[in-house]
Amino acid sequence: MQVWDNSVNNTVNNTASIKNLQGFDGKNPPDGKLIDSCVHCGFCLSTCPSYRVIGKEMDSPRGRIYLMDAINQGEIALNTATVQHFDSCLGCLACVSTCPSGVEYDKLISATRHQVERNYNRSLWDNFIRQLIFSLFPNPDILRILLVPLFLYQRLGFSKFFRATGLLKNISPRLAAMESILPEITLQSFQSNLPDVIPAQSEKRYRVGVILGCVQRLFFSSVNEATVRVLTANGCEVVIPKSQGCCAALPEHQGQTEQAKALARQMIDSFAETGVDYIIINAAGCGHTLKEYGHILADDLEYREKAKEFAAKVRDAQEFLATVGLTAKLSPLADKPLNLVYQDACHLLHGQKISVQPRQLLRQIPEVSLKEPLDAAICCGSAGVYNMLQPEVAEELGKQKVQNLLNTGADLIASPNPGCSLQIGKHLQEKKIAIMHPMELLDYAIRGEKFELF
Repeated sequence: MQVWDNSVNNTVNNTASIKNLQGFDGKNPPDGKLIDSCVHCGFCLSTCPSYRVIGKEMDSPRGRIYLMDAINQGEIALNTATVQHFDSCLGCLACVSTCPSGVEYDKLISATRHQVERNYNRSLWDNFIRQLIFSLFPNPDILRILLVPLFLYQRLGFSKFFRATGLLKNISPRLAAMESILPEITLQSFQSNLPDVIPAQSEKRYRVGVILGCVQRLFFSSVNEATVRVLTANGCEVVIPKSQGCCAALPEHQGQTEQAKALARQMIDSFAETGVDYIIINAAGCGHTLKEYGHILADDLEYREKAKEFAAKVRDAQEFLATVGLTAKLSPLADKPLNLVYQDACHLLHGQKISVQPRQLLRQIPEVSLKEPLDAAICCGSAGVYNMLQPEVAEELGKQKVQNLLNTGADLIASPNPGCSLQIGKHLQEKKIAIMHPMELLDYAIRGEKFELF
């Protein structure tokens, strides 16, 4: 058992002297039984990315559980001294995979974050940044309006200027972090418009719905198009309801309760009359939240059963294809054997327990050799909007992740989540290695189209 550092006592001392302690309210506080299941063994420390970078006990899962318990007991307050430690959590769920006692930390941190947003008054600037994020990113209609100014912003060289001078970072590290992961806006961003129904290319095996995502549909539209082609090539009729919006991942992970519930209801309604066998998602973070709809809407008498039925149909694209099997023929991706490294997205690996299936699919592509990076289970630092809210910690994690990927000597990185792709791409800089979604690689292999390596 590891020795606790002074941050435990410091946090308690900084809060215990406050009279009339502000704590959690009575609406779904962190469950005391789940808290008591933690035996403080310390196994979570080695896999916790925030603890690795910050190095303080209270920025580890067991440290945060200690704080949750103390707040539940009225011993310390929910204030700046405690909230900072909850905010430092990436929500990557690596500790859930590691814990020998089966502590459901995911449920504990989720309950805590919703409590924080209801009962803690953030600073004016912090509130502004968060409202900016939650107004923009879960709203593809607003993001679409911004495509034109962002396109001009990049074409006129402003992006290169701010990144080269570091001027924006001096003004606001958070705004600089948002700008640094902005993907390249291309003409394709304006052109993508998939039909409502796309027939199977061969004998129809399934009727499936596809969720487009928010950032994915605008900045990674090629991934959605590739996903549809792969599904139809393998006997799936694809349905894409135009009424679908955001999956609710970003607001749910950050404790924005009502926004998350409203978005979940909208998503459920958009697929209600489609008659699909499965609902397919190609973004890891979105998939984890979609499968949690039963939990998110558990208190909604009208939607809770609908939510359970919806969640039961959700499949990650790789999970689905590995289960039903590929029927389309696969061709080599390049003119020479290809070394490929697969990047495990946290909410796929730890949240959905999907790790073997993507590798099974990629190994079916001829002349592909799969490499495994060091610390594959450690977060890249993206974690939804974490790299925008906690840029310093995210920066260090991104550098570590990219170095481990490069050390494999791979020619190509496969990443199943748009946030991870943006974070990794930022730190690749001028390195001559591409990053692509596994569905894009399968699409290339099915179409027999080869791409040029650097």
